[in-house]
Amino acid sequence: MELETRRPLGRTGLRVPPLGFGCAPLGNMYEAFDDAQARSTVETAYELGLRLFDTAPLYGHGLAEHRLGEALRWQPRESYVLSTKVGRLLRPRDPSGLEGGLFKRILPFEGVYDYSYDGVMRSFEDSLQRLGTWRIDILLIHDVDVWTHGSEEARQRRFREVMEGGYRALLELREAGTIRAIGAGVNEVAACEAFARAGDFDCFLLAGRYTLLEQGALDGLLPLCAEKGISLLIGGPYNTGILATGARPGAYYNYAPAPPTILERVARIEEVCAEFGIPLAAAALQFPLGHPQVAAVVPGARHPE
Repeated sequence: MELETRRPLGRTGLRVPPLGFGCAPLGNMYEAFDDAQARSTVETAYELGLRLFDTAPLYGHGLAEHRLGEALRWQPRESYVLSTKVGRLLRPRDPSGLEGGLFKRILPFEGVYDYSYDGVMRSFEDSLQRLGTWRIDILLIHDVDVWTHGSEEARQRRFREVMEGGYRALLELREAGTIRAIGAGVNEVAACEAFARAGDFDCFLLAGRYTLLEQGALDGLLPLCAEKGISLLIGGPYNTGILATGARPGAYYNYAPAPPTILERVARIEEVCAEFGIPLAAAALQFPLGHPQVAAVVPGARHPE
């Protein structure tokens, strides 16, 4: 993979490298680690040529943004592309009894959903502070999907909140040149399709839904994105683990231990990769990039190795 190459992001004029750095692990996703390891991981990625970094307030409840900002603090701002998300405000809270879900040691804040105009503006400004920067390149509406909100009715309610409020904030920020691209970061193809039809978006970060295991996006989303000039960033290209580790016991798929059917499918994919001498993890990264609407894949990392 040529990290020096750049692909267009929608019709924005912004160009991004094909491989990004997903910062969910910097928020202590699955396991906690110290600030020194986080900084070393980001610095190593930067030295190796990675220049697209995606984070979110959710990740460690602000921790990932703090860690990323610290690691990039003195790098030339024009040398990398920075993406974060809106839709949750972080409110201070006594840490006793505070649950972080997938994030194992979080900062003393609770996330409160707010997709309103004011909520998006405040979330954006808070992220600037945590990241220690004056500019964010890509701003994504976070988690307007059934996966997060529990039902189609709840998703539609949050979707209306975005389109009647937060969407206007995104447009204003883009028109002012404060950000360069707007979109959504979600876990479901249908959520991307709804946004593509409803507004003027530049890109979507789709987690785990266009991979070696899942190609449902080919049926409707990718043709729709081509029609509207929207690019995709593919998060979770390993489906949260199994396409990196292979079909071993305890491998993770979609944030949970993989069921037998998935283990069997991955084992068959591994056999095909072995026939051609290609590591499974390498094939998982390369596969999404074969589609012209995919601008980058964005896996996560927690170790400098």
